[in-house]
Amino acid sequence: MSTNASQLERLTFFSDAVFAIAITLLIIEVHVPHLETRDDQPYWQALAALQPSFMGFVLSFLVVGALWIAHHRIFGMLVDYNPMIVWPNMLLLMVVAFMPFATALMSSNPRARIPELFYAATLLAAGLLQRALFAAAMRPPYIRPDVPAELVAATRWRSWGLPTAAAISLVAAWFAPGWNNFLLLSIPLLVRLYAAAGRRRSLRLQETAAAS
Repeated sequence: MSTNASQLERLTFFSDAVFAIAITLLIIEVHVPHLETRDDQPYWQALAALQPSFMGFVLSFLVVGALWIAHHRIFGMLVDYNPMIVWPNMLLLMVVAFMPFATALMSSNPRARIPELFYAATLLAAGLLQRALFAAAMRPPYIRPDVPAELVAATRWRSWGLPTAAAISLVAAWFAPGWNNFLLLSIPLLVRLYAAAGRRRSLRLQETAAAS
């Protein structure tokens, strides 16, 4: 294995470990109720009180999972190591590691404006840092030559899905804290729309270049 390939593999393994730890810590912030009774009703009430924490866990699990899937996809396209991606990658991982705290703050204070703004801002930071990382990573000669240009363009564009949804949620959190989180459900749709737009643009550029 070449030195560059070894460096890329080390960076990938380290990133996977941070993602795995962060996504595991999300559930630790959901505290188990301890009741001095065997009656059913108090337990149902305690579980109902944890509903915001469960929802925060699911939401953040899906977001961090989506970040990892995108990270995994991009690093799978690389054939060589670019030292310029180390710090963008580290900053992204820093925000990912911070996600359990932001999630706990938001889910422990449902419908409160500042925790919701804080959570949406954390997601926005993660999305923008991911976008910066992908922009640095996905450039020749570091990307595999067998990856089609339209796929590269689609992958670059799709990374705007999370920051777009997070920015909209951040604005909505000021006016409708708590309800703004439902806007984050638009992330899969936005990702698909951005990817389709990037693919179409790349194909048009290729057709123009071929015609000329």
